[in-house]
Amino acid sequence: MQAIFTVTLPFFALVLCGYLAARARVLPEAAIPGLNSYVLFFALPCLLFRFGAGTPIAQLLHPVWLALYATCAVLVVALTVALSRRMGLGLKDAAFGALVAAFPNTGFMGVPLLVALLGERAAGPVIVTVLVDLLLTSSLCLALAQSEGAGHRRAAMLQALRGAVSNPLPWAIVLGAGMSVAQGSLPGPLAQIVKMLADSATPVALFTIGAVLWRSNQAAHGHTALRHVVPVVAIKLLLHPLLVLAVGSAFLLLGLPMTRESLSVLVLAAALPSASNVSLLAERYGADNGRIARIILASTTLAFFSFSFAVRWLG
Repeated sequence: MQAIFTVTLPFFALVLCGYLAARARVLPEAAIPGLNSYVLFFALPCLLFRFGAGTPIAQLLHPVWLALYATCAVLVVALTVALSRRMGLGLKDAAFGALVAAFPNTGFMGVPLLVALLGERAAGPVIVTVLVDLLLTSSLCLALAQSEGAGHRRAAMLQALRGAVSNPLPWAIVLGAGMSVAQGSLPGPLAQIVKMLADSATPVALFTIGAVLWRSNQAAHGHTALRHVVPVVAIKLLLHPLLVLAVGSAFLLLGLPMTRESLSVLVLAAALPSASNVSLLAERYGADNGRIARIILASTTLAFFSFSFAVRWLG
């Protein structure tokens, strides 16, 4: 267990550093969007491009991994929406609760953390989860959020899908996959620029997560009942990875082409805390950002222990 904490502690410590820096105003609040943009449009795309270029295309488009993770994501969304509606929440707040329950922080935290834990062989399965969450999970939840009372669900889905396609992360993976298929390489100076940006992705992204968490918590207004927070945190940290493990184990029993090692990567990706950028989306779409911010903060805090024990449990 000590060896696991040796790897996970620095990642979560950098998140804490970002939170404390923003809280102490060492990092001005006005600088947080700039940090977020740097990670989203420069550093993280270069990191995903490098992993995509170094991963066989058969892994990036592995149909069994895609089917497994997409099935579990849709189940988590459906369950969370149904639970939220039973608690009296509107469809918009239920949809964002589902997004924060089904969308782990794979891009900013998961890719570097899982590669650090398991080596570059983990890159293929974890990139699959990034594609599913950016193109399917987020599009589905945003379409649900925008369709409340509108009666135009198809238009809402198309608008959400356009938003997902405009995200630079899937395109970075696609470009990397193209490089992998062509078995080519970037010219020397350009390759060095990509490497420098990619190397900066992990520390800056983790620091930014902490700063965004502080900003979201500050922007949250009013009191949020624990019964609207705790169930979603439990779904994210416990039910989601257990569901991936159960469905994946069924796939293995059916003899589908998947290894226990790749299943472990998918389970650990699902065990990550909620994506921090969901609070920004909730604020933009007029949902209860206070609830979403508290769910993200709680899941990120508790994930230091739950994720580390999941790694130990999976061996």
